[in-house]
Amino acid sequence: MATGHATHGPEHARPWRPRHGRDRQRRTRLDEHLPMDHRLSQVYRAGAGLTGLVLLAFGILGLIDKVGFFSTRGDTVAQLNTNGTLSVLSIAVGALLFVGMVIGGNFASTLNIGLGALFVLSGFVNLALLDGRYNFLAFRIQNVLFSFVVGVLLLIFGMYGRVSGGLPHDNPYWRARHPEQAAREDRARRRRELGRLTGPPLSGPPR
Repeated sequence: MATGHATHGPEHARPWRPRHGRDRQRRTRLDEHLPMDHRLSQVYRAGAGLTGLVLLAFGILGLIDKVGFFSTRGDTVAQLNTNGTLSVLSIAVGALLFVGMVIGGNFASTLNIGLGALFVLSGFVNLALLDGRYNFLAFRIQNVLFSFVVGVLLLIFGMYGRVSGGLPHDNPYWRARHPEQAAREDRARRRRELGRLTGPPLSGPPR
């Protein structure tokens, strides 16, 4: 009998815990920074989709005109210089932006920011290569300006509601950066809602 009771000691009395609880907690922490506000995701999707459409159209038109892959003779599409290499590169980047549009959320935001920075960097690099022998993408000054414009637009779309100052307190990025204050405001809001539902406290019996 003694041995029978020993099998139900403190070790066996501990509450059961799921084996994957720690994995769920880790996944929750990773997902805290994902924007739950669909309005933000729509902005990221729109920026990626519109820019991707422009780049796809530019690249496809360049390939239709059968411009040489490393041609620098001045072939133009929509007033922009191009060659086969630039056309294929434009199609690849446009397709990547369309992937970002489909996925949306933080992925689209980060993709817009990353590609926007690359477009701005490309503008500076190709500006230095305009009259050089290494201008393999056949850039002209209008291409440089276009690269700057696309880069800045992608940066604006990607950073919208994410890194700007004065974010509203219901913004998911503000809540991720100020979890304690967000929790206090949530508790205060729940108390106010509960107070509206229950109504004012009843007065005591007359004396």
